[in-house]
Amino acid sequence: MRTLARFVTKGYKAIIIAWIVIFIVMAVFAIRLPGLLEGDGFRMDAEHEQVMKIASEKFDLPAETMFVVFDKADDETIASTLAKIEKLGLTSEIVSPLDHEEQYTKDVSYALLHFEENGKDMSEVVSDIRDAIGDEKGIVLTGQSAITKDINTASQRDLVKAEAIGLPIAIIVLLFAFGSVVASVVPLLVGVATVISALGVLALVGGQTDLSIFVLNIVPMLGLALSIDFSLLFISRYREERLKTEVLEAVATTIRTAGRSVIFSAFCVFIGLGAMFIIKVEIFQNIALGGMIVVGMAVLSSVTLLPSVLIALGDRLNKGRVLKVKENGSDRWRQFANGVIKRPILITIVALILLGIAVIPVKNMDLTIPQIDSLPASYDTRASYELMDDTFGLGDESNVYVVAERVGGWSDADGLNAMKALEDELSDDPLVNGLTTIFTTSGVESADEWEQAMQVPEMKAQLEPVLDSFVKDDQLLIPVTLQAKGTSDGAQQWARDWSDQTEWNLLVGGQPKFNQEIFDEIADNIGLVLAIILLSTFIILMIAFRSILIPLKAIVMNIVGLSATFGILVYIFQYGHLGLHPGTIALIIPVIVFSLVFGLSMDYEVFLISRMQEEYAKTFDNDHSTVEGLATTSKIITSAALIMIVLTGAFAFTDVMPVKQIGVGIAIAVAIDATIIRLLLVPSLMKLFGKWNWWMPFRKGKYKAGNWH
Repeated sequence: MRTLARFVTKGYKAIIIAWIVIFIVMAVFAIRLPGLLEGDGFRMDAEHEQVMKIASEKFDLPAETMFVVFDKADDETIASTLAKIEKLGLTSEIVSPLDHEEQYTKDVSYALLHFEENGKDMSEVVSDIRDAIGDEKGIVLTGQSAITKDINTASQRDLVKAEAIGLPIAIIVLLFAFGSVVASVVPLLVGVATVISALGVLALVGGQTDLSIFVLNIVPMLGLALSIDFSLLFISRYREERLKTEVLEAVATTIRTAGRSVIFSAFCVFIGLGAMFIIKVEIFQNIALGGMIVVGMAVLSSVTLLPSVLIALGDRLNKGRVLKVKENGSDRWRQFANGVIKRPILITIVALILLGIAVIPVKNMDLTIPQIDSLPASYDTRASYELMDDTFGLGDESNVYVVAERVGGWSDADGLNAMKALEDELSDDPLVNGLTTIFTTSGVESADEWEQAMQVPEMKAQLEPVLDSFVKDDQLLIPVTLQAKGTSDGAQQWARDWSDQTEWNLLVGGQPKFNQEIFDEIADNIGLVLAIILLSTFIILMIAFRSILIPLKAIVMNIVGLSATFGILVYIFQYGHLGLHPGTIALIIPVIVFSLVFGLSMDYEVFLISRMQEEYAKTFDNDHSTVEGLATTSKIITSAALIMIVLTGAFAFTDVMPVKQIGVGIAIAVAIDATIIRLLLVPSLMKLFGKWNWWMPFRKGKYKAGNWH
């Protein structure tokens, strides 16, 4: 850190110029990022995707299907609308409700638009079809790509709305923390530089890999909150040092102390994010990548750009003073700290009871993969899809595609008998509502009858195209309909069981398989993710504080705090409180909130315990170091937490449900961490454990300046 301090203090002008160049260049790329985002990120390279690729490439099933929903439209309107769409030449097939009565009612009808895998930008396809349809009331394009495009639009709108709410309040919090306009604006400028730079890097990465639309919200949310938090910590320490010495020395000391805390905090966040790479689902990989990039930029800006700006500003940092602020910790916070350590047992019991009550709803948590409910209810795309679903009961059943492979093919006598046996076995499954094979399509009832029919030239001419529709080389495709929703546990278990079927060489695809793979991938790897986060955090904090007990306490308290957070999320979103309709919790929420907040909360832990550690190294008095550490950091921790809560909690007022839940989840977790845990439990437990807080095995003597002698 001393080398970094010398580098920054000597080259601060060059660093500011370099950051200006980086900002301008990255801003150019960042503008392009929204156009590179596609899909909700719930994708993984597994059996479902393999089956759907085989079905599309070999058996001519559409690579994607969208719907045109007609609400109270006459036959002439339906026909003319579909003619306009067909004229665009974008679809491989249009299935009209006028030709298929199962898609038609007097009030509501829907057409199927099938698309081949042709490399076209589906966002542009959606725009072209919507332009062709026009603004005619009661005619809406919906389906996967249309929904994705609207979620992207809603995400961009939500980002603007959230920042419009969060940033002004953050400025007010900074004014109360620093008292001057200039000191309050500097963290925002650093935050903007961090986010724009990170988005620019992501745009460069987006040209090489698929990025989920949700990174557009999560990366700025995390980047602004962390950058401002780091800046608040850094500037507060700098102003303390500035009272004792001149600007360059104050900045150098701050880099060595607060800069060290920033780097340790960032390591903890990095660990939480990096652990998500283990889960091979695209959205976790995207958020891990985007998060690590923005955290890296936040650290870089905090230890290079921010101190350089402080040097350039000098005493002008205090210009525009609007409030008088005490620089060395408030007497009220010192009184509060003394009050806490006088009643450590009572406060610990009360805090744990409060957290325990909040944890109770966790047992009822209902996790689902976000689908159309991610889109705000105000969008016609969602309303029309739900109208179609309710009218025709499309969600009551689910489709799966079974691909069976047999050496030697399926066209000979043994292959036909095996095909019929597989059909019979599938038909006998109680969850199967129907299936389509060469036998159900042709009306031929057995393999023997099929062979006999193939001996008749006229029948052979009719049956060969049927066979060709279901058999390609050694592979057989059987579409199956299950009498269960694709999101149900029963349908997922069906997909799991038939994939594991040993008698037949089967691959299974379709929504039940897709859901099963996502759930299983998370369930199979979450233990390893948690182990990496917990063990790595323990090691980092042990190295930072030369203690065994402090990192153990931090980890246990974080787990308790996060469990309480998930309980409150269930209470709000699943039970339907605070004006929300009862729903479910997005499957990604526990993993993402845990991985992010576990690292973020260490920001406050490192800041608080570092100050206690400094005081203990001077006095060897545990009570004194606890009181002084709490008194000198409580205001900063509270201010930093408020900023984090405001910037993430502002997403509570947005419409894309998974992003809303992530923002609210982080805000609640930080609020619990910065109040009940950091201001009450930590000092109480520090008092109760006394000198054992600073115990490290295989070390003898007293603790001094970070070492035992």
